[in-house]
Amino acid sequence: MTLTRTAEVVAAGYTLLEGPRWHDGALWVSDFFSHRVLKFLPSHGGVEVATVCVVEGQPSGLGFMPDGELRISSMLDRRLLSWDGDKLQVVADLSGFVSGPANDLAIDSEGRAFVGNFGLNPARSREALPTSLLRVDPSGVVSVAAEDVVFPNGIVIDEGAGLLYAAETYRSRITVWDYAQGDLSNRRSWVEFSADPGAYDIPDTTVSLNVLPDGIAQDSERQMWVADAKGHGVRRVAADGTTTEFVETGLSTYAVALGGDDGRDLYICCAPPAESFDPAREARSVLMRCRVDVAAA
Repeated sequence: MTLTRTAEVVAAGYTLLEGPRWHDGALWVSDFFSHRVLKFLPSHGGVEVATVCVVEGQPSGLGFMPDGELRISSMLDRRLLSWDGDKLQVVADLSGFVSGPANDLAIDSEGRAFVGNFGLNPARSREALPTSLLRVDPSGVVSVAAEDVVFPNGIVIDEGAGLLYAAETYRSRITVWDYAQGDLSNRRSWVEFSADPGAYDIPDTTVSLNVLPDGIAQDSERQMWVADAKGHGVRRVAADGTTTEFVETGLSTYAVALGGDDGRDLYICCAPPAESFDPAREARSVLMRCRVDVAAA
């Protein structure tokens, strides 16, 4: 039986919230089309918000280095940036490796960043093509970590189990690799929500696929919270593919993060369904929160 919960809105009026990370007592989030990285601080049952920095190239994935430095994927110029609390600097230029905007990222305990991208067809921007998942070493050296991934989105690194997970949005699956010292091997599907369509026209697959897995977050039982850019909530998925819990949002969900003092606040970045509104013109994205039983990994 699937346990169903309901989330509450804690902040509203944003363009498209994405890439949430809990760090140092706050939730750090990108707001795509206002070009801001935001920090939400829990306060009296709600949140207080502050702007961390403005990223002209449009911020997406966020991650923290072992020393606490923030790194940001800059979508439109396809760069990995660092923020030291005062200024932005370029860590790596990814443009020679990918054809579409930079996307979500995750950073391991040694400071290696794994960065996804849209993989858009340069001749047909509404089509996703198989692309590469990139690795950026702390020094800024870029390499291809994995090939033939379709719209690599949310990324989780479980170093304890020696695994790296990535949501392939328009393949409707979560893929997993064995992970050792930054190297990926033994690729396989962890869970498939729909059959691989084989061609990735974004409007068509948005209609035909059951789930569009976007951001993901792992808990301490090694189950995965999965945001769905098509549906109306987030699901907690076990290794056998079973949905064990569902959080109703009434909106599509684009990213998730576990945080709070005890790691049991599930934060959800929500907006209307993909392809149904223009986030560059309509500020309809909200941040929601739900208490869950199992804490962050």
